[in-house]
Amino acid sequence: MQSEPVANALSALTIRRATNADIPAIRAVLHAVRAEYGVLSETGANDPDLDDVELNYFARGGYFEIVADGAGRVWGCAGLYPLNEHRAELCKMYLERPVRGRGLGKRLLENLLAAARRGGFREVWLETNSVLTEAITLYRKYGFEPVASEHLLPRCDVAYLRKLE
Repeated sequence: MQSEPVANALSALTIRRATNADIPAIRAVLHAVRAEYGVLSETGANDPDLDDVELNYFARGGYFEIVADGAGRVWGCAGLYPLNEHRAELCKMYLERPVRGRGLGKRLLENLLAAARRGGFREVWLETNSVLTEAITLYRKYGFEPVASEHLLPRCDVAYLRKLE
């Protein structure tokens, strides 16, 4: 059961653009969710894009959002990383357990798909792990189709692609 202060803070969840000041909290979310599902890896070694979110995402035409509570604690995140002029990667989409089931994953995904369209991308790619069944269900609902890939990240075992209108 959540304590009263945590419950109150969680009632004021917001989604906002990430900044470099959020990087430690983003890394903590990634670590917590990956540990929960048993897909841990060396975060720093596999996530060099998080060394500078503003440079690696925004300056390249991508986008990155976080979910924060009223006290400023980060509970979730999602990024859109440009791969080339036509394709972006949906990445780092994680929500910690206490904030799941509130429609936040849907909102993050819709925001990033809208950002991809605004950026002129024709398709969105993602890699994930098959143990993340809730996420895969959401991706499939939004039109992501499984595709073969020979170059998945070590912690990923499936890839999906969504063509944009």
